[in-house]
Amino acid sequence: MNRKMSRREALRWMAMAATASLVACQNRNINRSTTTESPTQADTRLPDPTVTEQPVSPTPGATGTTQPVDPTPDQAYLSVARGEDTAAITETALRALGGIERFVKNGYDVIIKPNICADNYPYEYGATTNPIVVATLVRLALGAGARQVRVMDFPFGGTSESAYAKSGIADAVHAAGGQMEVMNPNKYRLAGIPEGESLTQCMIYQDVLNCDLLIDVPTAKDHRLARVTAGCKNLLGIIRDRGAIHANMAQRIPDLVSLVRPGLTVIDAVRTLMAHGPTGGNLDDVKINNTVIASHDVVAADSYATGLFNLTGADIPYIVNAAERGLGRMNLSGLKIEEASL
Repeated sequence: MNRKMSRREALRWMAMAATASLVACQNRNINRSTTTESPTQADTRLPDPTVTEQPVSPTPGATGTTQPVDPTPDQAYLSVARGEDTAAITETALRALGGIERFVKNGYDVIIKPNICADNYPYEYGATTNPIVVATLVRLALGAGARQVRVMDFPFGGTSESAYAKSGIADAVHAAGGQMEVMNPNKYRLAGIPEGESLTQCMIYQDVLNCDLLIDVPTAKDHRLARVTAGCKNLLGIIRDRGAIHANMAQRIPDLVSLVRPGLTVIDAVRTLMAHGPTGGNLDDVKINNTVIASHDVVAADSYATGLFNLTGADIPYIVNAAERGLGRMNLSGLKIEEASL
């Protein structure tokens, strides 16, 4: 039956439509499909003109503000495991560090941040993190008593759903009992970076700052701007404006790391994209290394990973700056490093 809409109903309908339009616009901006990462000259020391809120600090004691747990004398500072069984080498690398129980406590809210940069190719092309590595960490964390384990990234190519599916990570995570989370544009908050030298504030996904444990799970690969990308640069997937970081990676990646310190970094070097990164597209560029690198120290893990490309940490400016600022160890001499081959 047709009836005339009241003024109150009309106003309510108009408000609902405006809200839906705003959310759709935000989602288009967050998931806009591109084929490459384009640097921008945006000065993020100044507030985003679209943001009216003041910078907030992470919850005290959250992953973003606390130091990663240092190893005890019987635990490795950094571990490397090699072998054809990806799940087994991931578990072996964790065991040398003291096991997942060193990092995950009963009731923890755990976020795993892999590299799911685009929906161009499956993980065999080396641009996205190996799904078996991610699923193994989900299973181990849940086994250690985690309340929930969420896996997320902010792709720059394709939608989150399409990238999650194409990488193979969505199916693997669901099978392991974890949750794939599409990063909600309404959950980004303007956060101050107290130790930032070039980047002093940016829009960061609030759950990453407030979770009990952030596990950083990049894939080691070539990058046309950074030369090598691994754990430190993988954190760009938790902020809204990656272009601002690309404008000055040498300083701004360490700035971000100074705020967001992963409790555990696990680098997938099973299939390594040696050229034409970050998205690749040619299997001839992929080298089979069947390796997993793990540490509580993201800078040390990255420094070790540069060796896969016949480089050292000293060849990568953001690693050098991060080490000089005391965010981790670039020089690995004297550290307890355990290597295992299965």
